[in-house]
Amino acid sequence: MIIRKSITIVTCFLLLFNAELHAQSPVKKGLKDYYKAYFPIGVAVSPRNLTDSAQQQMILEQFNSLTPENAMKMRPIHPQETTYNWRDADAIVNFAQAHHMRVRGHNLCWYKETPDWIIHDKDGKLVSKEVLLSRLKEHIYTVVNRYKGKIYAWDVVNEAVADGGDEPLRNSVWYQICGEDYIFKAFQYAHEADPKAVLFYNEYGTESPVKRERVYQLLKRMLDAGIPVDAVGLQAHWSVNNPSQEALIASIKRFSSLGLKIQITEMDVSVYTNPYGDITDADFTPEREQKQADLYAMAFKVFREYKQYISGVTFWNVSDKASWLDNFPIRGRKNYPLLFDQNLRPKKAYQGVINF
Repeated sequence: MIIRKSITIVTCFLLLFNAELHAQSPVKKGLKDYYKAYFPIGVAVSPRNLTDSAQQQMILEQFNSLTPENAMKMRPIHPQETTYNWRDADAIVNFAQAHHMRVRGHNLCWYKETPDWIIHDKDGKLVSKEVLLSRLKEHIYTVVNRYKGKIYAWDVVNEAVADGGDEPLRNSVWYQICGEDYIFKAFQYAHEADPKAVLFYNEYGTESPVKRERVYQLLKRMLDAGIPVDAVGLQAHWSVNNPSQEALIASIKRFSSLGLKIQITEMDVSVYTNPYGDITDADFTPEREQKQADLYAMAFKVFREYKQYISGVTFWNVSDKASWLDNFPIRGRKNYPLLFDQNLRPKKAYQGVINF
């Protein structure tokens, strides 16, 4: 009888000890947890990121928002006039829904992902403005309606502003046929298809004073014309020596003065100061590692300070294991632009982002 009581007491003690130990164990925190009081933290993915168990676990730990990297661009999702490829886009949206994650749609109109059928007739000639806008409307209505209520925001038009030259807008086929009307109409169609969606104009290089002002003037014309543009996406494809803190703050202040929300939509930091450098210059040196960490730390310090204007930050790819900067623009050159290394481990840059 005494032995049984002793065993019972020991068992109870062990259970209480294990429960207390478990309660004191630190909960694994991710980026989304560190920035819970600031803004959502997202990542651009493909379906293969979500089917790899290690990447899936890391994505769920670190992020609370997803952006399809390529699956919703016009050419992949709508390759022929009567053909839509929903598989990859559906897989990403379904994963997000299952795990209570937000989704940004990317994108509805981009000059680089325009399928031939939408701009040419059966004889290979450029279509009229009326035909092109009609086809754009059908595309936007179909895609946006499919994900209505599941996608909270859309990059409606991507990269319509010129980098240099005398003309402020890019001389794309869209512009050649429609002028800037295609931009205005794309936002109108997206709003008609889903009035609750947050509509973004998305652009890179906005830390440059010239391009920043061109984007600002485009957005101002849209707002003055009553076009339903809600926000601006700053892509943030940066390098270890650019942008400066002053340039980043200037961009945030300039666009927020229009009353628009801002998101950092495509963030990565190349370790190369010269994107067109020599292929042999391809090492992730300690010096580059430190410079990258410093730039990430600076950028997130600014984001936190201006959190009233920043409604989200999205990293462009999951880890250094694979990113769009591998082989671009130098074929055969590996890049290391993200917060996680090729084995999905946090880098020094990660610590600079979370230590505040």
